[in-house]
Amino acid sequence: MPEPLKSGYVLKDRYVIKKPIGRGGMGSLYLADDNRLEGRHCAIKEVQQDSELSSDILEQSRAQFYREASVLAQLDHPTLPKVSDYFSDEDRDYLVMDYVPGDDLKTLMDQARRKGEFLQIDNLLSWGKQLADALVYLHNQDPPVIHRDIKPSNLKLNQQGLIKLVDFGLVKQLVPDELTITVIQGRGTALYTPLEQYGGDSGHTDKRSDIYAFGATFYHLLTNTPPPEAKQRFLIPESLLPPREINPSIPRNLEQIILSAMALHPDGRPEDMLSLKDIHLRERHVDLTINGDSLLQAKELFRSPTDRFFLGVVMALALLAIVTSFM
Repeated sequence: MPEPLKSGYVLKDRYVIKKPIGRGGMGSLYLADDNRLEGRHCAIKEVQQDSELSSDILEQSRAQFYREASVLAQLDHPTLPKVSDYFSDEDRDYLVMDYVPGDDLKTLMDQARRKGEFLQIDNLLSWGKQLADALVYLHNQDPPVIHRDIKPSNLKLNQQGLIKLVDFGLVKQLVPDELTITVIQGRGTALYTPLEQYGGDSGHTDKRSDIYAFGATFYHLLTNTPPPEAKQRFLIPESLLPPREINPSIPRNLEQIILSAMALHPDGRPEDMLSLKDIHLRERHVDLTINGDSLLQAKELFRSPTDRFFLGVVMALALLAIVTSFM
C-alpha cells in the first residue's frame, strides 16, 4: 500500500493536501484546498501504478486512466460530484472532484440501529429516487457508464438533504467491443456485488449489475441487516430473508422491488432502472436458483456468452463448496 501524501503537500502547484480521508490498495483519497479558488475544498483520488509492470503496460495503464478520467469529467448530474481535473505526478495519477461534507448513509443507518430504530421509509424512498435518477443518467450515456460499487458508504447526505454518489472507483464504460475502463481495478464490495461481477474486469457486467447493487444497498438500509453475499445465496438460497420479516413497516411493493433487483441471475432483474419502479407489473420472472441436482438442466438455460460465463462462475462456486466440505 503506497504511503499517503503528507499534510501541506502541493499537487500541480494548486491543490494543498489537508489530510487523507480514505485509503485503498492502490492509493488514497484526500481532502485538499484549491489555492486558485479561495475557500474551495476538493476530494482528490490517487491511483499509484504498479512499479513491477513493464513500461509498455504502465504506458497503457496511464493512457487508460486518462480515458477514464475524461469520461468522468463529462458527467453532469446533481447526484454525482463533479470531476474538475485530472493529472499525473511521478508514478501516481490523480482525479479531482467536488468534496461532499456530511454523513454517509451507512453512518446514519448505524446510528439508527444503535437506537433500536430503522431509517424512515419516506427518507429512504427519496434517497432511492435520487440514486435511481443518477443511474438512469449514467446508464443512458453513449456508451453507457456502469458504476459497479454502489453501497451505503458511497452515498453521502449533504446539508440540503440531497444524496451524492461519491466514489467512481470501479466505474466502467460499455463500448461495442466490450472494452472496459476502470479507475481502480477491483470487483466492488462483496455484500452488494452480483455473481457476474465476481469475474472481475472481464466485460460481463452491465446495467443490471448496478441494479443488483441498488437493491442490495436498500435492503441493508431498510433492514439494518447486511444482505448475504451473492455466492452465499447461490449455495444457501434461503440465506436471504425477505425484508418485511426483519422490518414489517416496509411496504409490500417496495419489498418486491428490492427482491426483484437482487435476483441472482441478471435475466431475473429488471432490464433497466426505468423498469424497476414497474416491477410489480412484470409477468415474467426468471428463477435460476441452481443446486447440485440441476446443474446439467441449467446448461439449457444459459445459451448466450454472458449466460455461459455466469454458469461457469456458479459451477466453480459449487465445486468450491464441495471441496471445502471435505477439508
